[in-house]
Amino acid sequence: MAALVEVKNLKKYFETPRGMLHAVDDVSFSIEEGKTMGIVGESGCGKSTLGRTMVHLLDSTSGSIYFEGEDVTFPSRRKLRKLRENMKIIFQDPYSSLNPRMTVEQTIMEPLIISGSFTRKERQEETESLMQMAGIDLRFRLSYPHELSGGQRQRVGVARALALHPKFIVCDEPVSSLDISVQAQFLNLLQDLQTQYALTYMFITHDLSVARHLSNDICVMYVGQLVETSPSKELFKEPLHPYTQALISAVPSIDIHRKKERIILEGETASPIDPKPHCRFARRCEYMCRECLQPQRLEEILPNHFVACCRVGEINDV
Repeated sequence: MAALVEVKNLKKYFETPRGMLHAVDDVSFSIEEGKTMGIVGESGCGKSTLGRTMVHLLDSTSGSIYFEGEDVTFPSRRKLRKLRENMKIIFQDPYSSLNPRMTVEQTIMEPLIISGSFTRKERQEETESLMQMAGIDLRFRLSYPHELSGGQRQRVGVARALALHPKFIVCDEPVSSLDISVQAQFLNLLQDLQTQYALTYMFITHDLSVARHLSNDICVMYVGQLVETSPSKELFKEPLHPYTQALISAVPSIDIHRKKERIILEGETASPIDPKPHCRFARRCEYMCRECLQPQRLEEILPNHFVACCRVGEINDV
């Protein structure tokens, strides 16, 4: 199946008083239509910046973004407006991402008004349809964000993202602020919508259990770079990068008969400000050697399984 979204050597830098911050640094991957790509890593590794750059909430520093095979890295104003109908985002915080002065109905209807493609009656009908799709009771249509629970607010975010029927949605840690019981309902909603409308997701999370449940493929980020990409099942079956192995070792297990060995990482995380051109995980890696001080590139170690580690063969006996 052809890729719906693809990024090639994407970079996003921010200028700071201390130097240039490499938030996203030379990232490349593609997402097939109707599939989910999980983006995992510690807080501050650049996951959210990557998602916002892909949907043009931030301008990229360099590299390329493709949508349906077309280069949309620097679109014209007219093309960007059309592009934003097909590329949406669900934000992490369901409260700050909603306008406190707009009702549920107004929030969901706003994209329909901006598009200029609907009559007043059609906007009303479409808004009610979107609320039902997202599991929002119609009695809340005149409610304001402060009158809703966290789960209800996030459902409003989903309904707003579904307006104009997009093809690609970035889910930026959409369940991290929700209670565990509500998380399960929300994840099931996303899966049902994907099946029903053939949606393509990029799901950003620091919770590997969630990524495993939802994703077809997973990219592991560390300090702005990808260190491992693989089909989801393969990654959990055989993680190859030392950082990925440490992340997976921290995932709780329900198997009481098999003790899980936890890998504790020591040392400080490399600074993303003007980083040196070598493995950014090297200072925390027990396998560090002189070769690690050279630039590391993703290489295909197993079929569709790419790792950026010069010692991966020695460590894992691949």
